Amino acid sequence: MHDDSEFLHLSGIQQYAFCPRQWALIYVEQQWADNARTVDGTIFHERTHQEELTEKRGDLMITRGLRIRSETLGVTGQCDVVEFRQSEEGITLHGREGKWRVYPIEYKKGSPKPFDADELQLCAQALCLEEMLACSIPEGSLYYGEPKGRTRVSFTPELRQRVKEIICQMNDCLKRGYTPRPKPAPRCKACSLVNICLPNLDKKISVKEYIDSAMEDEA
Repeated sequence: MHDDSEFLHLSGIQQYAFCPRQWALIYVEQQWADNARTVDGTIFHERTHQEELTEKRGDLMITRGLRIRSETLGVTGQCDVVEFRQSEEGITLHGREGKWRVYPIEYKKGSPKPFDADELQLCAQALCLEEMLACSIPEGSLYYGEPKGRTRVSFTPELRQRVKEIICQMNDCLKRGYTPRPKPAPRCKACSLVNICLPNLDKKISVKEYIDSAMEDEA
């Protein structure tokens, strides 16, 4: 069995999918900076990560801050919420009667994104739970704070494969000590690491653009 210090952080999958350079600055170069968004996100997650909170509502059991890991994938972390609902198609749980269906839920402060970074993080959690509990988890949900609602996520073969590919890429960066070059995008403005990353510093411009810009400065 591996020590958790050798494992990748589950939350890093979302960060790598969002921006490989952002992830590398945090985990390869050990750099970090907060902004209003990251602080709000931390506060938003405080309740879901209180591990002592386990609720029972009829045939539904809600567990918060469940620690998970996968020896196969080499990742570890916490689930915001895992719902266990009694079902004949479920699995047995130690100390609990009956059978239970497993349903992970990841909480996000904002709104649904036009890319799949959140879905990949949730899918990675499902893969860990499947390995730990010897079960099959076909779907889960993302709860977004701004619309205050759930978005269902199907754990398709394609999504599962992409999780595994990203984990391989992350491990490769760590072994090489490699930080990807910046790729400026509109989302950079909201990143807490923008002043560390300096995404526009590496931006290449043509000679004509440089001369035009210089002439504008002198005008």
